[in-house]
Amino acid sequence: MKLCGAIFDAPRKQQELEKLEQEINAPDFWNQPEKSQRVMQQRKRLEEAIQNSFRVSSAASDIDTLFELAREGENVNGDLERELKSFAEKVEELETGMLLSGENAARDAIITIHPGAGGTESQDWAEMLLRMYLRWAERHKFEATVTDRLEGEGAGIKSATFEINGENVYGQLQSEIGVHRLVRISPFDANARRHTSFASVFVFPQIDDDIKIDIRPEDLKVDVFRASGAGGQHVNRTESAVRFTHLPTGIVVQCQNERSQHKNRSSAMKQLRAKLFEHEMEKKRAEDQKLEDSKLEINFGSQIRSYVLAPYRLIKDHRTKLAIGDVDRVLDGDIDALIHAFLVWRKTGKVLGDAKDDLPE
Repeated sequence: MKLCGAIFDAPRKQQELEKLEQEINAPDFWNQPEKSQRVMQQRKRLEEAIQNSFRVSSAASDIDTLFELAREGENVNGDLERELKSFAEKVEELETGMLLSGENAARDAIITIHPGAGGTESQDWAEMLLRMYLRWAERHKFEATVTDRLEGEGAGIKSATFEINGENVYGQLQSEIGVHRLVRISPFDANARRHTSFASVFVFPQIDDDIKIDIRPEDLKVDVFRASGAGGQHVNRTESAVRFTHLPTGIVVQCQNERSQHKNRSSAMKQLRAKLFEHEMEKKRAEDQKLEDSKLEINFGSQIRSYVLAPYRLIKDHRTKLAIGDVDRVLDGDIDALIHAFLVWRKTGKVLGDAKDDLPE
């Protein structure tokens, strides 16, 4: 308990906040609206972090007091159990924030989902993942917008792209990049056989307009087409959907969420800038490969996580070894424990679970 203040380093955050305050008080601060908005958001994050640090320190002091009362013979078991549970949750939340790394961790995110081979089965699984992430955003009161959704044949989706705007969204959702595997009794199989499905998830940071990404008009192939809703219904009478192909890199983005072609162009350009920025970051890290080459093949053996609904119910992350039995809770968007375990594993190499990789084929 005594180490709490040192661990969360409120004094350092206070110093960062004081520097921001000096920047905010500069005479020309509001002359650059986008930059000033970003600084104000950063100030808000620091203020919340400092407040949370003090709340944890206060909770630790309360627990110390309860232990003292218990040693004196007072019956405080119920209060102590509640305080310890609440304290553990607060510490984990703060630890998640501390474990975030990289200059883009605090940014909003653009997420794409693609089903693997398997037709309707994998397309339905891709739609289940889409719902899971949208529910996660809702749980955290983040803003989520589906910018492109291609319906599957019969059920599910062939692809989806969506944005989630909120604090540290990109830093947290890096845990989801990779192949996700589902094992279940297929609702599409008349013989009720067990099926294995795969879908890939990739996450990009949203990039501020003041970060220069050189996109030359001659490097863009622009296609416009009619957007369609679920099941091919509500086809627009005008060609409002937009697809950009960046010829030098082969990166393709599209948006058909809005009925206005202008708004779809703006959203598609945002996606393209984000993907090109990540592409450049990969080059700067001397990995010398295109961003798409970093994706795993969407099939067995490359999955980062398995979701087993039959013959038993278990979600297992193959990197962190964390296993969760409450499958419905996770598929309803409660993925914070999986995110936290990933951040710990990436930072320290330590795993938080001990489950074996003996899941059904």
